[in-house]
Amino acid sequence: MKGKGYIKLLAAIIVIAILGVVALVGVNKDHAMSARDVKLGLDLAGGVSITYETVKEDPTADELNDTVYKMQKRAEAFSTEAQVYPEGDRRITVAIPDITDADEVLEQLGDAGNIYFVYGMSDKGVANITTSSDPVSGETKYVLARSMEEIIADGDVVVDGSHISGADAQIVTDQIGRRMNVVSLSFNGPGTSRFATATGYCAGYSTGDLHNIIAIIYDNEVVSAPGVMSAITDGKAQIEGQKTYEEANILATTIRIGALPLELSVLRYYVESAKLGLDALTTSLIAGLIGFILIIVFMIAFYRIPGLASALALLFYIELMIICLNVFNVTLTLPGIAGIILSVGMAVDANVIIFTRIREEIGSGKTVRSAIKVGFHKALSAIVDGNVTTIIAAIVLFALGSGTVVGFAQTLGIGVILSMLTALLVTKFILGSFHDIGCNKIALYGSKKDKPAKPFVKHFPKFLCVSAACIIVGIVGVCMNYSKYDAPFNYGLDFAGGTATSITFDDGIPADAQSRIEKLVLDTVNEKAELSTVSSENMITVKTKELSTENRALLTKAFEDEFGITDENLSTTSVGSTVSGEMKRDALVAVIVATICMLIYIWIRFRNINFAVAAVVALIHDVLIVVALYAIDSAGITVGNTFIACLLTIVGYSINATIVIFDRVRENLAENHNRYTNAEIVDKSITQTFSRSINTSLTTFIAVLFLAIMGATSVKEFAIPLIVGIIAGTFSSICLTGGLWYTLQKKFKKEA
Repeated sequence: MKGKGYIKLLAAIIVIAILGVVALVGVNKDHAMSARDVKLGLDLAGGVSITYETVKEDPTADELNDTVYKMQKRAEAFSTEAQVYPEGDRRITVAIPDITDADEVLEQLGDAGNIYFVYGMSDKGVANITTSSDPVSGETKYVLARSMEEIIADGDVVVDGSHISGADAQIVTDQIGRRMNVVSLSFNGPGTSRFATATGYCAGYSTGDLHNIIAIIYDNEVVSAPGVMSAITDGKAQIEGQKTYEEANILATTIRIGALPLELSVLRYYVESAKLGLDALTTSLIAGLIGFILIIVFMIAFYRIPGLASALALLFYIELMIICLNVFNVTLTLPGIAGIILSVGMAVDANVIIFTRIREEIGSGKTVRSAIKVGFHKALSAIVDGNVTTIIAAIVLFALGSGTVVGFAQTLGIGVILSMLTALLVTKFILGSFHDIGCNKIALYGSKKDKPAKPFVKHFPKFLCVSAACIIVGIVGVCMNYSKYDAPFNYGLDFAGGTATSITFDDGIPADAQSRIEKLVLDTVNEKAELSTVSSENMITVKTKELSTENRALLTKAFEDEFGITDENLSTTSVGSTVSGEMKRDALVAVIVATICMLIYIWIRFRNINFAVAAVVALIHDVLIVVALYAIDSAGITVGNTFIACLLTIVGYSINATIVIFDRVRENLAENHNRYTNAEIVDKSITQTFSRSINTSLTTFIAVLFLAIMGATSVKEFAIPLIVGIIAGTFSSICLTGGLWYTLQKKFKKEA
């Protein structure tokens, strides 16, 4: 048996070591699948993100897709790693890493662009295009011989985008049966006339002569240079010579986007310097590492051999998480890191539930081997139910969120699934291996005897008073905020709209910085500035009403000149009123949808509506407590984009904690329904799960605490409310949920 145990343990350690090597250095020279291969969001890598909306209210799918293609081609001029993707029916988001000049990007991308068909040779004998050899491929291609301004001035433009009515890739068959990839063009009335004149002129010259060519120019690039075979007078033409259908389709799309009348307006933009992003990444990772080490130390000290097994399983989990981020091509953001750290806390939670059950079984007289088997079996339902409710929260966030919130939802969802599988499979395998090699003494596992039940139900009214007092503080804060902000909370830029520029000072914040900034903003853009200072990061954030591109550029230049800083010290965000209004609505909808989904799930699983109602009331209580924190102005926490993620994380955490207790209530009802009253069963169940509730809260608290202490400002604004939510969730699950369920059972006369 020992030999088999050593083989199993060695196999587990080898797998963990191999995954560790993959996570650290990757599987090839490009470090694929490693931590350094994980795609970083703009808040970590630095760069520019801009979201546009079409002025036209109902663009067709083709118009939107063509515009996405146009924006992608232009964005690639800044970076080959640029991403352009549609959001909904009217919006397009452009993300370009390693760029800090937002104004240049806005100017380049915002230019509608045009397509020009020009004569290959001017009637003055001046070439408009010429051949050039590609230094890499050696391929010869046509390029502009002079600027478009000169070509237009000489009247050498045949037609432009305003004359084109259609361009489509097609596969046609010629007279001898050969299949050809062509681009079919159609022109409007004026275009038909101009094209007929031009083709009649060009057809008079021999093939290969520049006079015979009508070149197609888009964004100062020759995209095609077909010769003219004959005069085309009906407004319909075909461009032949494309080797593949894909090549023909690209040319057709380029012609369409050059002729595209779709106008775009900027809804929001975000700029982060690479330096600030690197600092945020470094501090968040250090905070996460410290929290992880402390959790492992706590688990080993408190749970002994099972704690050591969970430490190895957690290493396996972290390594697998890094690989999954690469496999699923997840873009890692600061909230995404928070999601991973939170899921580590939930992985610990699953192990704590299992180990508590094992100790109880040992305390009841079972052998260690039998206790391990029964402990995993009895913990299964609580682990599955708790994790499913958190996955529901992640799905709602993914479906209704945007930007960094989606990144948080992805990492949380992947993390929760991996943590559940790791606890139920990997921890079990490693723990079994330890037992088989001789680590089977009860002292190495601990035991837990039943303790006298504490009278939680009796003190339920007192607990309600404590909760009511906290919520009243929040209501007072909301009233005070109305007098100060004319709003219930101090809304961040995402919810209030406007422009915010964060200035980081390398040598500390100057004593007179605030007064200088206020005067500078007023003198430069004639706007009143709202300032917030983060002394620990030597940073001041300047918020104003939404500024135009010109005014943003003026203000950035003014900051650089006034304080002797560079764009590396600046990060800028701008959000329009349309987006901010939608974010407020999405926050409310997300919480409501998640709550309803969880209510339905608990109802189905526990087959008792009172369990579901009690859980949801406690959930709402926890949300209100956290909202109360946001309402306290002196806390300095703004309601922004991560507000939604924070609330739904707390919703998932609160439900998870409650389900563990209700799972025990359900079990005790089935075993002792004739021996105890409902009140006694509730007290017994809470007492039995008390150590689990405290230990889980403590480990999750540790994971989030160091984010709050060391993390970047955006992470702190997520971590601090989360800490309050953990405390509120622990309080409500222990002190409120059982009493609520008992009260509902009593009211509807369902005594066991």
